Amino acid sequence: METLQVIGILLVFAVFVALMMMRKLPTLLALPLMAVLLAAVAGIPFISSDPEAFTIAKGVLAGGAMRLSTAIAGLIFGAWFGQILNKVGITKTIIRKAAELAGDKPLAIAIVFFLAASVIFAAASGLGMVILVGTITIPIMLTAGLKPFVSGLVVLLANAVGVTFNVSNWAIYTDVLGIPTSEVASYSVLCGLPLILLALVMIVFYTKKGGKVKKAWAMPAKQDPSGGPETKNVRSIALISPLVPVLLVFLLKLDIVSAVFVGAAVTLLLSTPKRPVHVLSSALVEGIQDVAGALGLMIGIGMLLAAVTAPEVAALIQPLIEGILPSSPLTFVLVFTLLSPLAIYRGPLNVWGLGSGIAALMVAGGMAPIAAMLALRIVSNLQAVSDPTNSHNVWVADFTKTDIVEILKKTVPWMILIVFVSMIIAAFYAF
Repeated sequence: METLQVIGILLVFAVFVALMMMRKLPTLLALPLMAVLLAAVAGIPFISSDPEAFTIAKGVLAGGAMRLSTAIAGLIFGAWFGQILNKVGITKTIIRKAAELAGDKPLAIAIVFFLAASVIFAAASGLGMVILVGTITIPIMLTAGLKPFVSGLVVLLANAVGVTFNVSNWAIYTDVLGIPTSEVASYSVLCGLPLILLALVMIVFYTKKGGKVKKAWAMPAKQDPSGGPETKNVRSIALISPLVPVLLVFLLKLDIVSAVFVGAAVTLLLSTPKRPVHVLSSALVEGIQDVAGALGLMIGIGMLLAAVTAPEVAALIQPLIEGILPSSPLTFVLVFTLLSPLAIYRGPLNVWGLGSGIAALMVAGGMAPIAAMLALRIVSNLQAVSDPTNSHNVWVADFTKTDIVEILKKTVPWMILIVFVSMIIAAFYAF
């Protein structure tokens, strides 16, 4: 009976991964359905007359929906902060000043935009912010002579760096692995520095390789070079606002929600918008709209976590996980580097899919939580840049008229190298 259950669980994993990879079933629906089926295969009842019993209805669906409450709150308030930065003009001012700094040199423009956009995405991630930044920066880069692929690559790499340092994304590792947010924050430089350095190498390589290609870009009349309506720059001191929540979590060990609240207050004080109450209220509504899809994923991930960590399911999966757990620094580096492509197409190492459940099982199987967190975050760098199922990849490919498969093919080898270098560094801390 137990053997049949193990086979059933593996089939459930295989079928749903295939459905997500072929885009036959949205991840939003796949995760909760997978959670229910895994629990059912393991023999967990849907309901029970025993109020203390773990059931699908109470433990997986109801309990799982609230499992990542800390991460959900962080996501909402992070999106709110991002919209505040947008509404008071800080986001466009940073990009405008970056354009002025770089002048008309294509490589300088690409590098400066990469650094500036990374700061913006560290304060606010999500498709809405990618579209905002991309619609401003990509036309400027194209007009300066950068190829469409390179222009899109700059935005994708900046988004990956920003996500690494974005406080709203740290909470998922706290909820899944039980690591304090301040400790997750302390490892961000380790996860992000190799990405930044090799991303700069990528930008230089493809800019030099591609040559200069002048491309006209139709811009509406009466707009500034940044692509937005004519607006005045906010005062320079206000440009530190995106870094405030990050520094508060790093230095003062504040929780994410408190750090964002302080960051919002500092932003308003330094930028002094005319209608601060309207800015705060409208930013919250629009911020929630921006991350609605990610919130749905969080709920599904919570249900999947509740299912795979239930004693009945864990007892069946645990022996399989323990058999492949790396037991030395060398195997740690090799296993996660070689398997890193499994983070794309919503694969088993994707933190926004099966990855969270797999990480929880790895920790239950004996892996140190820090090791699991580092592996998942580092592999996520590949997913953030190369995954064709990312909504921001789809948008960038469409906006630059670049084949999304070309982005995948050209970035994966580089991203595997970045994962390899990062994993070598991480091995010194994990073992």
